[in-house]
Amino acid sequence: MVCAHHHLYSSLARGMPGPATPPLSFLNILETVWWKLDQALDLETIFWSAKLGALEALETGTTCIIDHHESPNAIEGSLSAIADACSEVGVRVNTCYGVTDRHPASNSSPNSMTEGARRGLEENRRFLSDGGNGMVGLHAAFTCSDETLENATSLAREFSVGIHTHVAEGKVDIAAPSRLSRLSEDNWILAHGVHLEDDHGIRGTIIHNPRSNMNNSVGYAAPKRFVNPVGLGTDGIGADMFDEFRLGYARLRENDIAESPLTVWEMLEVNKSLYPDCLQDVVTWSYPNVNPWHLAFTPGVKPRDIVIAGKQVMKDGIVMTVDVDEVRSKAAEVATKLFKRIDDLP
Repeated sequence: MVCAHHHLYSSLARGMPGPATPPLSFLNILETVWWKLDQALDLETIFWSAKLGALEALETGTTCIIDHHESPNAIEGSLSAIADACSEVGVRVNTCYGVTDRHPASNSSPNSMTEGARRGLEENRRFLSDGGNGMVGLHAAFTCSDETLENATSLAREFSVGIHTHVAEGKVDIAAPSRLSRLSEDNWILAHGVHLEDDHGIRGTIIHNPRSNMNNSVGYAAPKRFVNPVGLGTDGIGADMFDEFRLGYARLRENDIAESPLTVWEMLEVNKSLYPDCLQDVVTWSYPNVNPWHLAFTPGVKPRDIVIAGKQVMKDGIVMTVDVDEVRSKAAEVATKLFKRIDDLP
């Protein structure tokens, strides 16, 4: 299994302090929840959050993660922290820093590239120059100036990699096609696409994130309508791709009674094309019929044995690369410090 859109930095989010007033819009959720979390991250938190996220991916049979990262107060070295954490667990990762001009915060659209965006681009450059497996990240067009979009695109072309970005997740980013279509290429990853027109004109693979879209109440992406390839992601809510597949099928079926699980299963096949290294990995499952018609109605299927790049990383359901209890204990420890920093933010 490949998770085609993850936020490993959000692995510690469960239990974090909630906003004083319940958010009533997508932008409100970003401002009072997720943008507070990413501001409170430091390199220690990033490492252990990624390590926990990688462990949980492995425990659900996901061997490859395409990650999108943001930590505006801990940019330099952040991608290496993620890569190192995943390497220790034994999970493959492709990561990037999500460049944005929203720092310092502004209620208006940015007109030029900020220092934060420049630092984010430099972190992408450093990581790729050092041989890291990654892309160039953009948060979303609505938080980026045209200058930033142009510079990110140039950097991606320089390293022959794609852009990994959120596109039209909420109505606040509805202008994304007019700003991205002329820049985009087939190797881009476009997360969400909920509010894209059918013929939006942006090149790349759209990643459907059904659970996150429902949780944020942004609407249904109706992914079958796109001419783009469509993959499947979790948007940071774990990396259990069988679970996301089942939910994606239920949401699809709710929208169209004639649909079958094959439609969402094809998204998992697209995921493999985005991370072909996964074809070297072998997972033995606890259930004998690993096919869409069985798995759509069979919860609780788990891996029994996993071999990644010729190395056995799970045997009889036991992770062999790390001390599972230690990872969870250390993650809980740094989460407590993270929550205190979130509480202290204005």
